[in-house]
Amino acid sequence: METFERLESNVRSYCRAFPTVFTLARNATLEDTTGRRYIDFFAGASTLNYGHNNPQLKADLLAYISADGIVHSLDMATRAKQQFLETLERIVLQPRNLSYRVQFTGPTGTNAVEAALKLARRVTGRANVIAFTNGFHGMSLGSVAATGNRYYRKATGVALSNVCFMPYDGYLGPEVDTLDYFEHALNDEGSGLDLPAAVLVETIQGEGGINLASPVWLQRLAAICSRHEILLIVDDIQMGCGRTGSFFSFEAAGIVPDIVTLSKSLSGYGLPLAVVLIRPDLDQWRPGEHSGTFRGNNLAFVTGSSALEHYWQDEQFAREVERKGQHMHARLLAIAAQWGDPAVTVRGRGMIQALDCQTGSRALAVCRAAFERGLVIETSGARDHVVKCIPPLTIPDDELEAGFAILGECVQMAA
Repeated sequence: METFERLESNVRSYCRAFPTVFTLARNATLEDTTGRRYIDFFAGASTLNYGHNNPQLKADLLAYISADGIVHSLDMATRAKQQFLETLERIVLQPRNLSYRVQFTGPTGTNAVEAALKLARRVTGRANVIAFTNGFHGMSLGSVAATGNRYYRKATGVALSNVCFMPYDGYLGPEVDTLDYFEHALNDEGSGLDLPAAVLVETIQGEGGINLASPVWLQRLAAICSRHEILLIVDDIQMGCGRTGSFFSFEAAGIVPDIVTLSKSLSGYGLPLAVVLIRPDLDQWRPGEHSGTFRGNNLAFVTGSSALEHYWQDEQFAREVERKGQHMHARLLAIAAQWGDPAVTVRGRGMIQALDCQTGSRALAVCRAAFERGLVIETSGARDHVVKCIPPLTIPDDELEAGFAILGECVQMAA
């Protein structure tokens, strides 16, 4: 690791938690320079839902490169982009009766969030945005302004404005409906709350600690937004593309957001790609008004189309994700019981499952011990108190079980 310590910025983070040099990867397995193998319960923070070097996606990508397909094209029309748009419409949007326009932004999730916020403010003529406690939306100034974590906010060095935070579902305990306060503030002329352009929400807060919003809470939030002509933006960057079972995480609640942001596993192969899905009447951009050099990754279009064709033509893959997710939840419940502490809890949906260890020291000790035993897994939450399990959706059952066997050993040691 000497090269990285000598030459790379102090800002690096994941390589500190996983201090080895990785060389190879296949599906849910990583290998380092010593030949040691690791089971991957991290999956690039849900960027690799279909595993490392997915064979079908790789074959399509190599064929495209071998044929001298267009790689960089700004936002010019290419066959790869056309195929991606048509595949997305046919396999994802039309079966769900969604008629979104697709905006290609810069290649990362924060680029999509920035564009969504800019568009919402432009369309409504309002500046204020509602975000939620423990939410995470990115590291650029607009998206970090809507991120709750104080550590990330302090790093900006400037005042972060035009965002008002409301308590997320469950933030004040299970007996409190936090939307009562939000709705009361909207209706009260003396609340000091400016009518927002948009509400930005994750249906499950990934970096915030795997906090789940209930379908009822999300439905009420959507209804409040509709009554007050506030745009509802769902940030589905980490939880979309099948992580929760359905392609979009908001499907279970039966809501239709005005705007959706997607990235991470949208390309299916770890290639950068981000989009904003926009209700057609809100697509009020003038040409070039929001731009960027890398707002069309043709290689990602190829693998993204392949992933949709291969995994989302029917419900079989979604059912597999739900089956594995139920197994993950059951295994974590059994592991949590080893602690003998009723405060240690399990939560999640689909193949995003988490063990709330209550303290950062506990969770970090578990993750460090897991890495030493060949399992790559990370913490989340403002206090790093949650062990987050997000393996590739394609992980074989035997590797999934082997990963939980390691995790169980580590929890037993830390208990």
